[in-house]
Amino acid sequence: MRNDLGVRAIILAGGRGRRLEPYTSVLPKPLMPVGDRAILEITVDRLIESGISDITLCVGHLAHLIEAVVNGRARSARFTYVREDAPLGTAGPLRLVDDLTDTFLLMNGDLLTDLEFPELIEAHRRAGNLVTIATHERRDTIDYGVLHVEEGESPRLVRYEEKPETSLTVSMGIYAMEPAVLEHIPLGYFDFPDLVRALLDDGLRVGTFPFPGFWLDIGRRDDYEQAIKKWAGRNADT
Repeated sequence: MRNDLGVRAIILAGGRGRRLEPYTSVLPKPLMPVGDRAILEITVDRLIESGISDITLCVGHLAHLIEAVVNGRARSARFTYVREDAPLGTAGPLRLVDDLTDTFLLMNGDLLTDLEFPELIEAHRRAGNLVTIATHERRDTIDYGVLHVEEGESPRLVRYEEKPETSLTVSMGIYAMEPAVLEHIPLGYFDFPDLVRALLDDGLRVGTFPFPGFWLDIGRRDDYEQAIKKWAGRNADT
């Protein structure tokens, strides 16, 4: 099957999503509905529209439900599955994927974004990175008054901030990678942060791709409820 970008997408869809229980007791997290579609359906459709038609899903919890939903799009893409008999983390499943011989895209199955995947791949290749992490600036409000204190025998307040905002650069859970990363992933459970630390310890190039657009991670119940509202509002404006 033709793949316009010349890359393969691997979607991590095997987690139990315990922070979203009880919803995820009956549905795997990637199949949580947003609007009239599951999160995973939206992601798969965007990959196909971007020219990625070779898609592998790493599945575990309630895998049969994920396969039933995704196979309905089999006319538009080639789907393969890697089954995790035990949890392998966010990098460990890559050791079970066959034929990773060129640049590939790795992403979590529980996020929503309008990131243009071809732009990430192009920037990754141009920079010559081993891994490129898509990043987003996340602003959070601390729901307390924050005290800046001068320490000493009698601590003294020097500044007071009421509910300050913080801005942090966070990973979007989307990565462009080269197959050489497999050499740094042991068999068994291994998370993506462990992989990044291993690459940096070896002096290998890990880049970032800042993205200011739409992105939501559906990790907790509050995140999911926010995603439903923002997705509905976003579609109402288009």
